[in-house]
Amino acid sequence: MTTVSNVTFASPLADAKYAQIVGHPQIDGLLGKLGELSGWQIAITLLLVLVAYDQISYLWQKGSIAGPAWKTPFIGPFLQSMDPKFEEYRAKWASGPLSCVSVFHKFVVIASTRDMSRKVFNSPNFVKPCVVDVAHKLLGAKNWVFLDGKAHVDFRKGLNILFTRKALESYLPGQEEVYNVYLEKFLQVTKDAGGKPVPFMPEFRELMCAVSCRTFVGHYISDEAIKKIADDYYNITAALELVNFPIIIPFTKTWYGKKAADMVLDEFSKCAAKSKVRMSAGGDITCIMDGWVKAQLDSANWREREAKGLSMEGIEKPASLLREFTDYEISQTVFTFLFASQDATSSAATWLFQIMAQRPDVLDKIREENLRVRGGDRSKAITMDMLDEMVYTKGAVRELLRYRPPVLMVPYLAKKPFPITDTYTVPKGAMIIPTVYPSLRDPEVYENPDEYNPDRYVTGDAEVKGAKNFLVFGTGPHYCLGQVYAQNNLALMIGKASMHLDWVHHPTPRSEEIKVFATIFPMDDCPLTFSRRA
Repeated sequence: MTTVSNVTFASPLADAKYAQIVGHPQIDGLLGKLGELSGWQIAITLLLVLVAYDQISYLWQKGSIAGPAWKTPFIGPFLQSMDPKFEEYRAKWASGPLSCVSVFHKFVVIASTRDMSRKVFNSPNFVKPCVVDVAHKLLGAKNWVFLDGKAHVDFRKGLNILFTRKALESYLPGQEEVYNVYLEKFLQVTKDAGGKPVPFMPEFRELMCAVSCRTFVGHYISDEAIKKIADDYYNITAALELVNFPIIIPFTKTWYGKKAADMVLDEFSKCAAKSKVRMSAGGDITCIMDGWVKAQLDSANWREREAKGLSMEGIEKPASLLREFTDYEISQTVFTFLFASQDATSSAATWLFQIMAQRPDVLDKIREENLRVRGGDRSKAITMDMLDEMVYTKGAVRELLRYRPPVLMVPYLAKKPFPITDTYTVPKGAMIIPTVYPSLRDPEVYENPDEYNPDRYVTGDAEVKGAKNFLVFGTGPHYCLGQVYAQNNLALMIGKASMHLDWVHHPTPRSEEIKVFATIFPMDDCPLTFSRRA
């Protein structure tokens, strides 16, 4: 035994226990045979062991639910998932109330029925929204959407004030301003194309990005910055696809998505700084960012007066006492609103314009209603009271969201083993995805569910009968905060378009096929031509 610098080195043979192991003839023989193996033989053996482990792990997690009998080693259906097909999704939903796939390291359980989906949405003790791995890098690891439990509930309370009736009313002028600009642009697009049909899905994506930015950050952002965000947001969507590389590698989808997200966060941070200055000076609320900054200032003022023992007479206590958020934190939060709305509203807008062109009977009723509530003056500014009177228009929007739900599935993560049925427990760490589409096509709830029929919401009983089926905006503690805003926004859009424009859909053999890109779009991107309505 030798000691150097207080470190002891001892030969294993000095210990009788190790001496027995080293001298054991069977072990010596095994070590000798291993020593005879080539590097390739060892590598192949290890690969086979890993393949067997991957397969056994998948089968153990799969248990009794529907799913492939075996998994493509390591990657699973990764290549297939890079180009998702709607019909393949439908086949998966039809395979059983619960089904599964395994992609790379992620085991995924799909809940296909209404009741299974609702159970996931309403089980916060077992699951939490997880988006995808790379989302933490794009949205920020400390973003509020990744909060869970009480922290999430408390944060949401501070955001509720941004979606009250009074708040929604204050956003309407900015929304209408954007629609006035883009309806003219639609005419110019058709003119520039020589009257020939143009796929309008990209135009609708830009429109919805513009109206979102104006609603969320007002005029603190330039038209040029909005155009840049609209052009680059495609990269964010691509980076956040359900199946993607979990790490950011240069020149991949996730890399371009991260660059685009950083640009948005930087622009929104600048907007937050400007909003703080304006709100501190007593400016009026014109956008969501203003509303949230004003709530923070009011909270700070209340705490200051309370600490100094000043009179609170005539001062209304804020509904939620908020802390002061940094410009970047405000930017992160507002970015989540864009993240939640951009793809979904782009999808809904595209389908609305296509279906309205296909259904002139519906469009005529929308046009008549919008003119009537404005007293025949189509240039009259919109109000919340007018929107309340648009029963048919809002019914048409509601039916569109049922017929072509933008978001098909919402990924959650099992925080612990989740006994979703008496016979199956979702493993801890698995992704579990409640599905929206099948419950919206339930023939026991919706008569002729494959038909677009606004009357089911206007004069029918779909609202009551389908209350548990309409999962477009989720349910439970993570339901969509902006669901009223989103539906009003779509009603405002199609109502204004109906009064000012005529348009024609130029169908192709792929017009009714569904393309899945985060949300759903017509496979041919909706070729249209627009003309001015006299």
